[in-house]
Amino acid sequence: MSLNHRYDFVLLFDVKDGNPNGDPDAGNLPRLDAETGHGLVTDVCLKRKVRNFVGIVKGEQPPYEIYVKEKAVLNAQHKRAYVAIGREDALEGDTKKRKGGDAVEEAKKWMCANFFDVRSFGAVMSTGINCGQVRGPVQLTFGRSIDPVIAQEHSITRMAVATEAEAEKQEGDNRTMGRKHTVPYGLYRCHGFVSSFLAKQTGFSEGDLELFFTALCQMFEHDRSAARGEMATRGLYVFKHASELGNAPAHALFDRLTVERKAGVDVPRDFDAYSVLFDGQPVAVGQELEVASNVKLIRRC
Repeated sequence: MSLNHRYDFVLLFDVKDGNPNGDPDAGNLPRLDAETGHGLVTDVCLKRKVRNFVGIVKGEQPPYEIYVKEKAVLNAQHKRAYVAIGREDALEGDTKKRKGGDAVEEAKKWMCANFFDVRSFGAVMSTGINCGQVRGPVQLTFGRSIDPVIAQEHSITRMAVATEAEAEKQEGDNRTMGRKHTVPYGLYRCHGFVSSFLAKQTGFSEGDLELFFTALCQMFEHDRSAARGEMATRGLYVFKHASELGNAPAHALFDRLTVERKAGVDVPRDFDAYSVLFDGQPVAVGQELEVASNVKLIRRC
């Protein structure tokens, strides 16, 4: 069933003694806004966790295959599309590039129908074998921490060695040294948008939307690691518009949802240090509010 409403949403998530999104250009330090000190988590990082969750839940079977994943050969997936639609004739030579004609549009539709992340987030599928380009109906912003965060650096040691030569040199407290970076605590806020018009172009359905919202609520439960032991979704606030065009500006709705540090808290170290309010009032999980003419606020988790 296709979408007939516009959706905007606010996602709150936090990290404790972990690294929510390391920056490879800065020695894997937690990403920071250099001017304000606020922590950042990229949209790409969040989409990766959604993809991983859907892959786990749906077993990466059509129509819930995942296009962008580790060691995925994208052109091999594009070739599958041409074989599936019976247009191998549109491939030429060893380079497997498109000749011409209408096969690109057919292949693009096949990719949307079979890959959850293509019909959700879009994709550029013109690398070699051309399956066109897709604008995804679901878009996310960077996550930004409510307060400035600090990146702590920890020295770590490795007792085990990789070679016999290293073992012979090791004695007493002679250990291989390393570094680990963490954020003591950070509560992050991310905004998202769902377009019904683009959803109709990709085939993104009500069922896909429900799966996406479930992923946002549960994705950190299946993404544990030494660097992300305590990350959790703290709230998903969804604004559902009565129309496809929308009934209120997204920024006006977002501005009414405030996250504030509680009085007397100088250094936040857990979620209880904050109050999350809409128009000055808390919103319970599962609660629905009429917040504007033909706009409902639903707290999903």
